[in-house]
Amino acid sequence: MRFEIHIANIYRQKIMSAIIQASPLEKFSQEPLPTGDSCVLVIFGASGDLTKRKLIPGLYNLACVGCMNPEFEVLGIGRTPMSSEEFRKQTGEAAAKSKDTRDFNESGWTDFETRLDYMEGDINNPNFYPQLRNRLEEMERSGSSPNHLFYVSTPASVAAPIIAGLGAVGLNRREKGWTRIVLEKPFGRDLESANVLNDVVQGVFDEKAVYRIDHYLGKETVQNILVFRFSNSLFEPVWNRNYIDYVEITAAETVGVENRAAFYEETGALRDMVANHLLQLLALTAMEPPLAFDADSVREQKVQVFRSIRPMSVEDVARYTVRGQYGSGVIDGRQVPGYRQESGVNPNSTAETYAAVRFQIENWRWAGVPF
Repeated sequence: MRFEIHIANIYRQKIMSAIIQASPLEKFSQEPLPTGDSCVLVIFGASGDLTKRKLIPGLYNLACVGCMNPEFEVLGIGRTPMSSEEFRKQTGEAAAKSKDTRDFNESGWTDFETRLDYMEGDINNPNFYPQLRNRLEEMERSGSSPNHLFYVSTPASVAAPIIAGLGAVGLNRREKGWTRIVLEKPFGRDLESANVLNDVVQGVFDEKAVYRIDHYLGKETVQNILVFRFSNSLFEPVWNRNYIDYVEITAAETVGVENRAAFYEETGALRDMVANHLLQLLALTAMEPPLAFDADSVREQKVQVFRSIRPMSVEDVARYTVRGQYGSGVIDGRQVPGYRQESGVNPNSTAETYAAVRFQIENWRWAGVPF
């Protein structure tokens, strides 16, 4: 991920570039970290790519730095038949290879994997949810936490059946502990489906228990953008159209679709990356200073940025957007297939794996500066 802001002074255009490169911290903080609540984290789509490459490595990192409750457990849900032991082995192998895993070691994983269990099930089948409720009740009787956190790590089209299934068996509320649900982007496929999904969510869960997340906002560089902007006397005075020629935000993958064909065929790069991750980065880069650095104040300023983006005509779409697919080629001396040759991909697919968009923000700070 790269941000590039080209800045011009009054004498010469583009004499300075400010580049922020995302990179992992070299070591964990030595300060003691707070410990979260006890809970059972139920991951829907646990056999998928996001769980293996992102969620499990992130949870392992939390355990390693000591901010995970001793009574925190994970119950993975997936269609792939496997035992809990096989789930632990697969996620361990993926965590060892993941760039998001810090300081992976066998002893640390051995301690962590005891928290992991797996349950096979068809999340589109309403008959699965009574089985899930029974499994969670059995875990609680055996000493597991009464708090439940449901994480929907699935394509957007599957989210509504999951929410309805949880509500049908009473897993949306708890008498003893709390219940929360995390919904990953993309949130629906378009405005209409997003509104339908939102109605389903609000009909089952209390709004305060719903977490709609964009995991890019957890990246260290992203979290530092606001500090970089508003606490830096060098950059804030020139962070406007008088000194900046253009802003370029790039997110480049180093792998192909791999085993994500079902997700990518439904979603494509525009919905997967631009409509959430990259627009969030645009908003953080372009927003005005919030009244306070709390969730509501920051969101209000982001919304103002989105309202200021010039809507595109049909002619603008043709001129300012690009879509494409990667073809076959060679990476590190190894022959790799093109997108349409990947397993599970329609040989005539029009799903894009590359998307580029040029936005114009029509407000006093950014008028005339392309993003």
